[in-house]
Amino acid sequence: MSDLPLRDRDSSRSPAVRATLELLASMRFAISLLTVICIASVIGTVLKQHEPLVNYVNQFGPFWAQLFLSLKLNAVYSAWWFLLILAFLVVSTGLCVARHAPKYLADIRTYKENIREQSLKAFGHRAEADVPGTTEEAAKRLGQQLASGGWKVKLQQRDTAAGPGTGWMLAAKSGAANKLGYIAAHSAIILICLGGLFDGDLIVRAQMLLGGKTPFTGGGMISEVAPEHRLSPKNPTFRGNLMVSEGTQSGTAILNQSDGILLQELPFSVELKKFIVEYYSTGMPKLFASDIVIHDRETGEKLEKRVEVNHPASYKGIEIYQSSFDDGGSTVKLHALPMDGVSQPFDVEGVIGNSTQFVRKQADGQEDKVTLEYTALRTINVENFGGQDKGSAGSAGGTDVRKVDLKQAIGDRLGAGHKTTEKKDLRNIGPSVGYKLRDASGQAREFQNYMLPVDTGEGQPVFLLGVRENQADQMRYLRVPADPEGTMNTFMSLRQAMQNKELAEKAARAYVQKAVDVSKPELAEPLTQSALKALELFAGKDSKIKGPDGRQLGGLQAISDFMDSNVPEAERERAGEVLVRILNGVLYELAQQMRAQAGLKPFEGDEKTQAFMTQSVFSLSDAQFYPAPVVFMMTDFKQVQASVFQVARAPGKNIVYLGCLFLIIGVFAMLYVRDRRIWIWLTPVNGASHANMALSTNRKTMDGDREFTMLADKLIGAKPVQKKTPGGSV
Repeated sequence: MSDLPLRDRDSSRSPAVRATLELLASMRFAISLLTVICIASVIGTVLKQHEPLVNYVNQFGPFWAQLFLSLKLNAVYSAWWFLLILAFLVVSTGLCVARHAPKYLADIRTYKENIREQSLKAFGHRAEADVPGTTEEAAKRLGQQLASGGWKVKLQQRDTAAGPGTGWMLAAKSGAANKLGYIAAHSAIILICLGGLFDGDLIVRAQMLLGGKTPFTGGGMISEVAPEHRLSPKNPTFRGNLMVSEGTQSGTAILNQSDGILLQELPFSVELKKFIVEYYSTGMPKLFASDIVIHDRETGEKLEKRVEVNHPASYKGIEIYQSSFDDGGSTVKLHALPMDGVSQPFDVEGVIGNSTQFVRKQADGQEDKVTLEYTALRTINVENFGGQDKGSAGSAGGTDVRKVDLKQAIGDRLGAGHKTTEKKDLRNIGPSVGYKLRDASGQAREFQNYMLPVDTGEGQPVFLLGVRENQADQMRYLRVPADPEGTMNTFMSLRQAMQNKELAEKAARAYVQKAVDVSKPELAEPLTQSALKALELFAGKDSKIKGPDGRQLGGLQAISDFMDSNVPEAERERAGEVLVRILNGVLYELAQQMRAQAGLKPFEGDEKTQAFMTQSVFSLSDAQFYPAPVVFMMTDFKQVQASVFQVARAPGKNIVYLGCLFLIIGVFAMLYVRDRRIWIWLTPVNGASHANMALSTNRKTMDGDREFTMLADKLIGAKPVQKKTPGGSV
């Protein structure tokens, strides 16, 4: 591109037109456009495109989210201003090529043999010498030498003071492709931008503007969407997503727009026979592949193909890319376990992506409508369990199930989830189910529960129950210990039994009977009351700590608060350990009662029982803060996979490929091809010829200096004339 003034033929135009053309064809204008395009591309890379509005609100807040949507920053590459900039860049570069290409092409064809003798003396590369033979003989001899070296040569006979036709001008040129490089590079920009415009949303937006097409913002079945939201199968260019579940087929792609979606009808339908996914040891997918059958709607032809990442299938000018995978409607069976002591267990079955409504009776007798939304099924979950801090749970020592370190229990373990260090221990911990519980006001929490107990390295397998308030947060996990039968039943029975006064008193007396020396029966009743007091505090019946909803909270925090209020500071640690030891003993007896009622084998006083009871104390304490009345555990599932394809008809792709080829040719031509010209003016002198030689090149380099020195010595046997002020280009 160049800032050369407009040619004389533009002088007939008005000053405003000339100024506009000068601006559009200027290098400054083109560079400004390229700068804006680069900035927009960075924004489009950093900011996730075509996300739901709620995601932008959660991440940036309502003000910035609305600003992004107003500027179309959520869909940069299809924004009107981005397409307009591309169009202006095409116009600017096109004007530049149109203005200068004829001059460059003419310059390639001409040898500039009419240059004057005086002009040769102004060149930086110049040499003079006498050569044998007449001027005609010398001109032809030198021309043959240059031609054998790859130069193109033209001879011109001129008049001199010695007589008519006695002077000869030899003009030679090499590297004319350098100027073709400028034309190719600028043309490449035009082709690439045109390809981007053709493959972008320009034609789709034209149909929306001129053809009455509007985005669809509702819900329901695809077959029920009105025609004004559908694009014809003959649409020349589009790029959309197609989701197909195993065993089903679909022929309607979805084109995401900033204010809804458009449906693109395909001339065929895609049936997914099988989806294949392979994983690395880290749990990351390493292979996506889909075995599909393409059904032609016109001919009924069936064509089997495999689609892999970077290996698309093509049919009727439409490329089918493997984009990702999703759940295709897996069925899950869940068992609801009470966490509030009021709800009753029940079973429910649903499909991922659907929801179920049920009524929950609250503690005050009122009923609350809750919606259970099935959000995700993951059959493989690889987690890092390396370098975990076992804390007190794995180091209590002995087999006494009542031995608990109060400081570790409260300071290190309250609300604990498993922690990892940089050491890696990758393990697949089995399937998990994700769901949301949405109340009548529309507020929802997200949950993720693992189907199987997990050994976190602390000696006691636990069920991981994850919860978070919104997608921006990380999952927080409640760890529920698995009993010897590999279930949560003992823990849940123990949690409900704590609220039963009769069972609690029976467990307390059973503990006291084993703990009190028979020679000191007077200690039995005070110890029984202490045991009941500890259990009441732990169960939240006599606690001063209240949660956000106003209900009393128990757990180890309640015991710690009781110690701070009623025991002198010097005796708190010892008294707290005694109280928690008593609590652990009562809970152990209570668990034995629950297992006996359920017809299960009683606990043995070994290390496994100690680990279970220790983890139960921590989990019962943490469960006070679990924000749901029930926890849904997956008992069975039937997985159905789905492939997400990107289908695209991109006629501009070949244009872009051609533009890339031109760009490569242009860059190499401009960087590695030097445009060089040689003139040798021959005049008769004393029966011989005097040669005045000059060289012009588009770039002054050391290679050019060495080349001229070599040519001057080879052709006329002279050394270059040194000039203090190099000049000279034609």
